[in-house]
Amino acid sequence: MKNVGLISLGCPKNSVDSEKMLFLLKENGYNIVSDERKADIIIVNTCAFIEDAKKESIETIIQMGQLKKKRLKYLIATGCLSERYNKELMKELPELDAVIGTGDFTEIVKVIEKLKRGEKVLKYGHPDLLKDEGISRVLTTPPYYAYLKIAEGCSNACSFCIIPKLRGKYRSRKIEDILKEAEELVKRGVKELILIAQDTTKYGIDLYKKPVLPELLRELAKIEGVKWIRLLYAYPDSVTDELIEEIKKNEKVVKYIDIPLQHSSESVLRRMNRGTTRDKIEEVISKLRSIPGMVIRTTFIVGFPGETEEEFENLKRFLIDKRFERVGVFTYSREEGTKAYYMKPQIKRSVKLKRQRELMEIQQKISYEFNFSKIGSRLEVMIEGFEDGIYYGRSYMDAPEIDGIVYVKSNKKLLPGDFISVTIKDAFEYDLLGEY
Repeated sequence: MKNVGLISLGCPKNSVDSEKMLFLLKENGYNIVSDERKADIIIVNTCAFIEDAKKESIETIIQMGQLKKKRLKYLIATGCLSERYNKELMKELPELDAVIGTGDFTEIVKVIEKLKRGEKVLKYGHPDLLKDEGISRVLTTPPYYAYLKIAEGCSNACSFCIIPKLRGKYRSRKIEDILKEAEELVKRGVKELILIAQDTTKYGIDLYKKPVLPELLRELAKIEGVKWIRLLYAYPDSVTDELIEEIKKNEKVVKYIDIPLQHSSESVLRRMNRGTTRDKIEEVISKLRSIPGMVIRTTFIVGFPGETEEEFENLKRFLIDKRFERVGVFTYSREEGTKAYYMKPQIKRSVKLKRQRELMEIQQKISYEFNFSKIGSRLEVMIEGFEDGIYYGRSYMDAPEIDGIVYVKSNKKLLPGDFISVTIKDAFEYDLLGEY
């Protein structure tokens, strides 16, 4: 009963929770296995942000449940789906032995001990009471980069989003705690720190009564061994001049920002309750563009309730005009428990998909033209692996798993985590090809 397998679904924030569970299990004598068929216990750390994520989580639980016919003894669901549909999961998926919400995953060892005593466990309803500070992690990322969670929860009230109900109100970590964890990660070989939270730009507003992300970036940059610091999930209404200046002058902060805009139409932004305006978005983008080499990633939602053809055309023009280097487009997911769930009219799925395709076709062309402009230039690339006779890695312009790849031809032996200067020779819609 010592072999444990863990499947982590959803966002990097969930991955960090999974890594902490793995550490707790390992510290208590459990053996972590990557092959679920060899597991006595399987944990599925679920996501419930949108419909597709919920389906993936449920399908994974059902699939893992099939292993109970063989070796598997206990199946546990943790994470956002467990927090959201706690009793329903236990009732509808009898293969589950325990359902643990977002605030209780640190109790994973105690939960397993209860299962061994023949109890079923249902534990949820405490997202604001999460106590995971000081718990180390078993990294599931490659050893040269790691996600660094700087805050938990969210106090924004976007009308389409269920996350505040699943993760609790916004809670920043203390700067000294973040720095201590970052130093530990760097000692273990991490060269790229990727800052994450539901909203990184509001970091510190609860603890220090003002946003202090620029100060945190300055302190992280002092850690010897840190090569890149990357910023994800920045909200436009909280991108201050001080933050922009820090990104500009801090050599370790890559000139890249993930800033989910969701829409460009003033009327849609109001219905989404985004707390920002088109003018503010335009202003922030303009200031970010003043940083040499700045790469902006953003996401948009199409098919939000009531989205008219005129509002969608507004978004298309905005995309063409702003020429973001990296873009993701999602179809609106109607989530019960949110204000947007009750808004009318709801847009047909076929219309949502059509609009998504239109935007992605526009972005594909923009992305190719941007990549084509890089031919002949030199880029610093972090090598990640070797496959089919060619190396591959990422430049500062690419976050792992969501952005492009730089393929590298080289006669020299390179190792994962090496930083090299690459001459770009060819370009594709989302990837680059270079030589070293």
